[in-house]
Amino acid sequence: MKKTPRYLNNLLFASLATILLLGGPIGCKQKPASETSPNRLILCSFQPMYVATLNIAAGVPGVKIENMAGPQTGCLHDYQLTPKDMARIETASIFVANGAGMEHFLQDVLKSRKDLPVVDASRDIELIKGTGAEGDNPHVWVSVTGAIAQAKNITEQLALLDTANAALYRTNGARYVASLDSLRLRMHAALDSVPSRDIITFHEAFPYFAKEFGLRIVDVIEREPGSEPNAAELAATVRTVKSRKVKALFAEPQYPAKAAQAVARETGIPVRILDPAVNGSDDPRSYIRAMDANLLVLREALGAK
Repeated sequence: MKKTPRYLNNLLFASLATILLLGGPIGCKQKPASETSPNRLILCSFQPMYVATLNIAAGVPGVKIENMAGPQTGCLHDYQLTPKDMARIETASIFVANGAGMEHFLQDVLKSRKDLPVVDASRDIELIKGTGAEGDNPHVWVSVTGAIAQAKNITEQLALLDTANAALYRTNGARYVASLDSLRLRMHAALDSVPSRDIITFHEAFPYFAKEFGLRIVDVIEREPGSEPNAAELAATVRTVKSRKVKALFAEPQYPAKAAQAVARETGIPVRILDPAVNGSDDPRSYIRAMDANLLVLREALGAK
């Protein structure tokens, strides 16, 4: 007897709690997810989701964790699924997504695998609204508090999908959240009293980060990576730097800093690197290491004592 496939109605995936299969065979008698396959693949959309899942699913029996987009891919604004991606999606038991519109290709994933459980890391997180025609800002993980909320979401949704290993997911998740909370506290201790709070960033990756640490993003050099500002926009940025006496001008390691360097030449403000932790290594602590490096850069740029 063949069952009708389950359809996911929207990106919130309210039916996660009822899905017990992790990509195993569908038959008249269903087994718990942990009994269906000794090699279950948790496929993560890109680096921030991959690093969180590495920590949360560490040591879970029979689980393999992979980063679909690869460790050196930047934000997924224009990411196109490859045949290799689709092949991996076909074999995945769970797909972990940032959500909030980051994975524009997610509908294609669901068309290919209507029965694939998707963990939405941004579920129920209040999003920062974009300006004009822009949608909600999806860069939730760049705020440490946002990363904590996403880690909790991933933990609980994995625990619901794989009930046999729920306790291990929750133990790992609590440990990772504790390490993120320690990071959050030391960053607040260093940044809450900095005398200069105006910054200019490269693109719209840092609103959550700025909100958390009380920083003011007074201008953004490239709203979307690859859309270089014209001469008038660069001139406006230069005026903002001079009128507000901005001391912190940031580029990102994932993108060329040509436009930021043009502003630097006109203002004398050095370009520093602020990392949105969007790519990196397979080290489970890579997000924390990136944020610790950001903290050192910010302390110097903003005049922390």
